[in-house]
Amino acid sequence: MLFRMMWAFFKIGLFTIGGGYAMIPLISEEMISNGWMTSSEVTDLIAIAKMTPGPFAVNTATFAGMKLYGFAGALLCTLGVILPSLLITLIVAKFFFDFQDGKIVKSLLSGIRPTVVALIAGAVVSVSAITLFHVERLELILRSFGNIEAFSIVILALSLVLLLWKKVHPILVIALAGISGIVFYSLIPAFIP
Repeated sequence: MLFRMMWAFFKIGLFTIGGGYAMIPLISEEMISNGWMTSSEVTDLIAIAKMTPGPFAVNTATFAGMKLYGFAGALLCTLGVILPSLLITLIVAKFFFDFQDGKIVKSLLSGIRPTVVALIAGAVVSVSAITLFHVERLELILRSFGNIEAFSIVILALSLVLLLWKKVHPILVIALAGISGIVFYSLIPAFIP
């Protein structure tokens, strides 16, 4: 089982083009289809991996491995996700600068870029479905508008304003969102009969 997880993260590392966010659909697919995690657990994993220091891919693999198989799982999953990058980077670094202006390389990169945008957009939609609508299957969103989590929408909107227009540092935005969540979900209900 440990090596199945290592292989899963090796595939994730191998086919993730465009950085950590682009790997979210692959992580979700591997974790859910293998029965290792639920959609909600994957969303929690993504949130924790994003708010901790270090590369998103490594954090995700480490946390997933640790949750499922302890230290050995964390070590093997982390190794699995970094090996493809290490090997590909060594190969590309050896040859890329000699061929970077070639028509085939430019065409290849032009074809891959839109897919990276689609992968990131897909991750945004699936994480939004769970966070804002509390549904684990995307097709249930339309039927879930009555169950929308209003406070999550407020946090989302305020976070976007702070990040995009006010240029507040992301760490501060994460801290403010966490404090808001504690106040709204833990402290306020304690005072309401």
